[in-house]
Amino acid sequence: MPLSPPSSRRALRHIRAIHIEAFARDDGLWDIDARITDTKTRDSKLASGVRPAGAPIHDLTLRLTIDLHLNVVAAEAASDAVPYPGYCDTIGPDYGKLVGLNLMKGFREGVRQRMAGIQGCTHLTELAQVLPTAAIQAFAGDVIDTRDGDRADGQQHKPFQLDRCHALRTDGPAVARFYPRWADRSEVTNEPS
Repeated sequence: MPLSPPSSRRALRHIRAIHIEAFARDDGLWDIDARITDTKTRDSKLASGVRPAGAPIHDLTLRLTIDLHLNVVAAEAASDAVPYPGYCDTIGPDYGKLVGLNLMKGFREGVRQRMAGIQGCTHLTELAQVLPTAAIQAFAGDVIDTRDGDRADGQQHKPFQLDRCHALRTDGPAVARFYPRWADRSEVTNEPS
């Protein structure tokens, strides 16, 4: 269901776009490439000069290379458009500090500890925060089995995604319907209408 129609006329002034791609590498690792861009629909007067309408104020990229256990084994950042050229774009190498973190075990806190405030770029650090769920989506069906134990090896473990969001709670109707063996039937509520 889409958002409701705006209650007032409005004019687009700013666009922030986040784009994430995940690549399985030949060496068994994965690259998660994330890009954030900010553009204005009008010329912007910045301290460093005027940025024409449609030209990015920010165009930043972060790549994490991860293993199959979601450990960060390499990290790099690039700043192709910044509001303060020669200053903002010098922090990229510091994102190598993310190596050693695990995307599912304290990653967001680790990013804050290593890259918050003057230790990093606000936008790249914010971008890093969305990478755990992006990596899980990339791994789903490839690295992480999301099916209900129909594998030949007789999987006995609850599928990874159960009890990780509202819709896939084991006491809910989606699990009762799609993963019946893992449903807590004593608590299942009604199906949506």
